[in-house]
Amino acid sequence: MSYLDTLNPQQLEAVQHTEGPSMVIAGAGSGKTRVLTYRIAYLIERGVDPFNILALTFTNKAAREMKERIAQIIGDSEAKNISMGTFHSVFARILRHHSNKIGYPSNFTIYDTQDSRSLLKTIIKELKLDDKTYKPTLVHGRISSAKNNLISAAAYEANTDIVSEDRMSGKPRLFEIYKAYEKRCFMAGAMDFDDLLFKTNLLLRDHPDVLHFYQHRFKYILVDEYQDTNYSQYLIVKKLAAVFTNICVVGDDAQSIYSFRGANIENILNFRNDYPNCVTFKLEQNYRSTQTIVNAANSIIARNKDQIQKTVWTENDLGNRIKVIRTLTDNEEGKVISNLIYETKVNEQAANSDFAILYRTNAQSRSFEEALRKLNLPYKIYGGLSFYQRKEIKDLLAYFRLTANPNDEEALKRVINYPKRGIGQTSIEKAIVAANQYEVGLWDVLADPVKYPSGIPSGTQNKINGFITAVKSYAIELEKLDAYELAQNIAKSSGILKELYDDRSPEGVARYENIQALLAGIKEFTETVAEGETAYLSDFMVDVALLTDADEDKDEDKDKVTLMTIHASKGLEFPYVFIVGLEENLFPSQMALNSRSELEEERRLFYVALTRAEKRATLSYATSRYRWGNLITSEPSRFIEEIDPEFLEVNNPSRGAGRSMNQVNLERKVGIPGKQVFSDKQRKLTKIGSTNTSPKTGSVASNLDLKVGYNVIHERFGKGKVIGLEGNPPEKATVFFPKVGNKQLLLKFARLEIVD
Repeated sequence: MSYLDTLNPQQLEAVQHTEGPSMVIAGAGSGKTRVLTYRIAYLIERGVDPFNILALTFTNKAAREMKERIAQIIGDSEAKNISMGTFHSVFARILRHHSNKIGYPSNFTIYDTQDSRSLLKTIIKELKLDDKTYKPTLVHGRISSAKNNLISAAAYEANTDIVSEDRMSGKPRLFEIYKAYEKRCFMAGAMDFDDLLFKTNLLLRDHPDVLHFYQHRFKYILVDEYQDTNYSQYLIVKKLAAVFTNICVVGDDAQSIYSFRGANIENILNFRNDYPNCVTFKLEQNYRSTQTIVNAANSIIARNKDQIQKTVWTENDLGNRIKVIRTLTDNEEGKVISNLIYETKVNEQAANSDFAILYRTNAQSRSFEEALRKLNLPYKIYGGLSFYQRKEIKDLLAYFRLTANPNDEEALKRVINYPKRGIGQTSIEKAIVAANQYEVGLWDVLADPVKYPSGIPSGTQNKINGFITAVKSYAIELEKLDAYELAQNIAKSSGILKELYDDRSPEGVARYENIQALLAGIKEFTETVAEGETAYLSDFMVDVALLTDADEDKDEDKDKVTLMTIHASKGLEFPYVFIVGLEENLFPSQMALNSRSELEEERRLFYVALTRAEKRATLSYATSRYRWGNLITSEPSRFIEEIDPEFLEVNNPSRGAGRSMNQVNLERKVGIPGKQVFSDKQRKLTKIGSTNTSPKTGSVASNLDLKVGYNVIHERFGKGKVIGLEGNPPEKATVFFPKVGNKQLLLKFARLEIVD
């Protein structure tokens, strides 16, 4: 049976339409990866040279998996000739090939976020600016945004609107930091992630010969997740496709959730304006989720105005209703969800890896971590400290970076005294001052103290000379030894392996094992290149610099419950999904309620979360939650109300199951989630600590009104009796609630109501 026989009619049509511009609108779970993969295989079968195909994916992992599937159809040797990967990985290789045209060495370093912020911190300190006003994370974000919009440091400074905006925000010297950052990166022979796209645009703009070459090499261009492209990426693709216009973009506007990274949904919404003869294909059959989940997701996303119309459907089973769980606190939410995972795992013989807990912000993970640990359920947090961000790995990688590019200032500062060789911070600071004075790199000052005197003592300079000699010896072997041979040599001769091996503590053993795992990974990397080619250490460093969390999914992490932000879950799927913290001002985020476009992106984010689920989806919210150190009252997210009620099953572990959706709506309308409603004839009431009228005297109520023996209502625990008071006037009350037992409450926050 041909691979084409496995496609449905819409998928087959999208695969076989190879000429001219086309757009594939792929609903969640509709098999877009299969379409992309088979389209490439079909092109090659029809005689297109793999060298003429450019495929841009969301992660390097996705690219590798697609190449493997293509190789099964057309053969491994041909598949290796396709230019496939993320924007950053593909264009980093192009930049290396033409780096001399833009004044960079071919072995330029790629700074990760940590490197960039470290350099910015240094610059802010050198400019004697307040790092509380000019926070490195904030400054980095501002520079990143500028680069994604193709605004250089010089253009930034010349733009009066931008500079005025910075001045009004109390950061008038941002342009100075940007200028210094741009200069220091250039002197260090380094590019950050945004530079990889920014410099590619400059290369294609300023060098028509390079643009002409790649326009005629990449005759067929495919772009995955097109709705997530930013302005910089959009321009690159448009330039490259200008000659043959054989461009196929695949995406789903309903899953555009990365505007904070510069993604522009208009790129996909306006694609037909850029290419009037574009042919559009819609993949609307969902192969992932139950009918209930698909229909519920449709009812949500239908509320967005800015979208390409489609109707996602499925032939899968009807499935369970989506369970909505209301809890009193975020801690209780963690316990209830963890217990539900445990029960489902036992009852349905599910694996830990079948479950995912998705939240809006990383800070929400705490209560779930605690609850999962108590049930001995192993879990993994995506977005935590990744393998390549661990100290010992960063240390060895810094040696690798320095070997390829001795001007890499961040790598140099990291390892010049690791393992310890008696080179103090004071000496490094003297060298940095001299480097700024002579306008040369830090390496130049350290390597040539006669030409660039810095005042470093001769004894320390001798130790520096030993380090410099070692790095130079590694560099000599850079294109003689393959990546694994050189990496092993550096790990041994630098002293890192011995340092970690000698530390026999559990932490030391773990760090040593991590280094061994890194070396094993490099060994595996050397075996992936085409026959007759050699994988050098500089090639491996490009791959490492561009890894994402999804690329680092190791086998040892497989059977664990997944905890991650919804943004990180994009592209993944799980049998059981729990979307937690569904409360107003948390999800949707309070920061996303300023405009309809922002709210629509939050709704798309919820749509993405819901469509990760294959068999069952569960929604949860808490009526109170600690945020920014304060206990706040929460109300259910509007997104729960926006789902058609026929797809929901509302549970309430705190008071028993079975409340209708109308009751949830009623609670929200009265403004107090879960509050029992009584008529005036049934009771008189007043809130303790409020200015409501006292039921006894008609005067303003205070804590003095509360007495032992009084019946009260608590908005979460229901009706109870006061059995003890502390303080004069009372500050704490012990109340017996029939449903939950004794509770000690701070009257300042309890909002008790006296019942006659």
